[in-house]
Amino acid sequence: MTKENQLWGIDLGGTKAEGVVLGAGGFQEILFRDRVPTGAENGYQHILGQIKKLVDMMEQKMGYRTTRLGIGTPGTLDPKLGTMKGCNSECMNLQPMKSDLEKLLGMEVFIANDANCFALAESRMGVVKEKYPKANVVFGVIMGTGVGGGLVVDGKVINGLHGIGGEWGHNFLDTSGGSCYCGKSGCVEKVLAGPSLEKYYTSISGQPKGMKEIYELYKSGDVHATQTIQRMTHFFGMAISVIINIIDPDVIVIGGGVGNIPEIYTDGIESLKKYIFNNGVVETPIVKPSLGDSAGVFGAAYLTV
Repeated sequence: MTKENQLWGIDLGGTKAEGVVLGAGGFQEILFRDRVPTGAENGYQHILGQIKKLVDMMEQKMGYRTTRLGIGTPGTLDPKLGTMKGCNSECMNLQPMKSDLEKLLGMEVFIANDANCFALAESRMGVVKEKYPKANVVFGVIMGTGVGGGLVVDGKVINGLHGIGGEWGHNFLDTSGGSCYCGKSGCVEKVLAGPSLEKYYTSISGQPKGMKEIYELYKSGDVHATQTIQRMTHFFGMAISVIINIIDPDVIVIGGGVGNIPEIYTDGIESLKKYIFNNGVVETPIVKPSLGDSAGVFGAAYLTV
């Protein structure tokens, strides 16, 4: 891989922006990796400046400036309007980030949601490549503070007509989830995200606990923690059945803190069998990622391919 074909990517988070340059060896050949504070509290223009600062650092290290940069964001680029939407760093919403960055940096910029970058990274250089190299259709799930999803087909992100391809977290799941910031009620995120499960536990126990504590209580037989984990696995199966019924992916990769709970891969799949349109047969590999927190920035780099 020549320097012109090395992959440059940035994972833009609420608190930090991480940059990476990958050589031909991918994960085994990381040529640059560093972070700068995002400083989202200082506004949109400051975020652009921090991205430029990181790109300048990448250029100084590599000795050249790329012509193509991938950026994973906590939101979505509207393909028709050319502006950002759904960003938890609200100052980015309605801003023409792609065109602004292309002018500022003097290069072509590719933007995708962080869940899409997660799915792309695990497809191109993570668990899918390692264990399921013939997989053509991959769905990536993030179950953590929020719930997201990303769809990759033949190694390419499917952004969709509205830029919301794979947006699993904001489909209706159950009324008990309550109102969501997106304006709807009962979204997957309001049932299966970590804070949503914690809220449920508090509502039935009267005691606020974090997910790690809840899981430890579950293992010791606590009745309220057991109800919470059972709620999670029941609704996981119901929610993921929709993805399989519509897309029928070759592999599903589950990331995020909630995705580390082992019962998702046992009781959750038993629940899935009740809802899948396949006579209760589930052959879809549902697996943990291999790249951990690194997935986002690596996926951003692969947007440029």
